[in-house]
Amino acid sequence: MEERCFAAIDLGTNSCRLKIVDAKGRKVYQDSIPTRLGEGLQAQMLLTDAAMDRGMECFYQYAQVLSKYNVVNLRAVATEACRVAKNAGDFIRKIYEKTGISLEVITPYEEARLNLCGAISHVSEKTPYVVVIDLGGGSTEITLASNGKRPEILSTVSIPWGSITSADAFHLDTYNEEGYKRFAQEVKRWVEGFRNSSNFKDVRQDTCFVATSSTPLRLAALVKKHDSYDRERCDGLKFKLTDVQKVLEKLKTMSVEEMAANPCIGEHRAHMFLAAVLMFNDICSGLEADTIIASLRSAKDGIVDELIKNDKVNQIS
Repeated sequence: MEERCFAAIDLGTNSCRLKIVDAKGRKVYQDSIPTRLGEGLQAQMLLTDAAMDRGMECFYQYAQVLSKYNVVNLRAVATEACRVAKNAGDFIRKIYEKTGISLEVITPYEEARLNLCGAISHVSEKTPYVVVIDLGGGSTEITLASNGKRPEILSTVSIPWGSITSADAFHLDTYNEEGYKRFAQEVKRWVEGFRNSSNFKDVRQDTCFVATSSTPLRLAALVKKHDSYDRERCDGLKFKLTDVQKVLEKLKTMSVEEMAANPCIGEHRAHMFLAAVLMFNDICSGLEADTIIASLRSAKDGIVDELIKNDKVNQIS
């Protein structure tokens, strides 16, 4: 009998991720494709034709992969780019018509919840609280939660800036002081709002910080001086905020071409990486996060874990 599998697709503003696992949660297939869906989105809040073509090609490839496995349940979600784009409905309809994949646009809260479910495996059982920072291409979620088998979200905020949107809006593909000052004010306002609207100040000393997405994983590789980027190798690595700041000082002097040539950054991330690290540094500084854990586990992992749990419950009932 063919092995039963469960799958998750997470369509972000910059890349799209697919994960397929077996009934025991063991990875069968995993991939990430840089669709750059949010490229050019800021101008008129419309997905460009080129971006939609890249997205369609990605889903066509994923549909071919999924057909090779006995996938009994799939959940495909889309985040910030599809939340704000005026023509997202047409794009989602075309994906379904051409691939049969039904794409669900989730709320910032659901995105934060799924990321928490995925990333919390990196947190020690002794730590009472966790903050998950998910720095995406179009938005960034900061979530404070209790730690445990059933973590509870205590406070969450979705900052409407990510690596792509901030690089575009503030011209931060390379460093410029004027653009950064305006951007830093935006980030500070959101971080202070999060601190003031939650009990974060009271639990700060009992909190573990976990950061998901490509940026912290690549930062971990740069901090550890890896000669190439291997996301699996970087998963779970800890690094200090002071080390991030040392990397950032070097990035400020680099051109886009120099960043593209760096094996831990690469061509697809070069034009947005500085903006992402600036934002990450400002968030972590505002939260007084001394040590951060880089996590490859994110929303896609939270999805497949829940699909398996629900399947077991249905089989018992």
